[in-house]
Amino acid sequence: MTASSQPATGATRASTPPPDPATATTGELIGALPDLVSRLVRDEVRLAQAEVTQKAKRLGLGAGLFGGAGLLAVLGLGALVTAAILGLANVMPGWLAAIVVALALFLIAGVLALVGKKDVQQAAPPLPTETLASVQEDIAAVKRGISR
Repeated sequence: MTASSQPATGATRASTPPPDPATATTGELIGALPDLVSRLVRDEVRLAQAEVTQKAKRLGLGAGLFGGAGLLAVLGLGALVTAAILGLANVMPGWLAAIVVALALFLIAGVLALVGKKDVQQAAPPLPTETLASVQEDIAAVKRGISR
């Protein structure tokens, strides 16, 4: 006898399909309940993990693209600021043109910070909302089944 044809050592669990609810006895249904509940819980946990992973990947990709766009915007803004200072320097001293442009930029930055703060406070955390709804539906179904 080869090693691969020998029976496995240790306890093994035979996977038997759950009884058909239409023909099963109450005892069979109650006996199958722990396996069904544990399988349901494992499946819901896997679903939640997959959903959170998918949302995290999207969040990471979006954040990277947003960061790249922000960097290019900062470089472009620097060029525009320089152009504005040089343009105003034709009608007023250069130092005064730089102060006027800086004050305008600070004013715009303050408005953007207030709007951004409001948006961040309203943002929802990346929760597995679909899985939570599915679990709530499962609980409601079990409660309906028990009350029958």
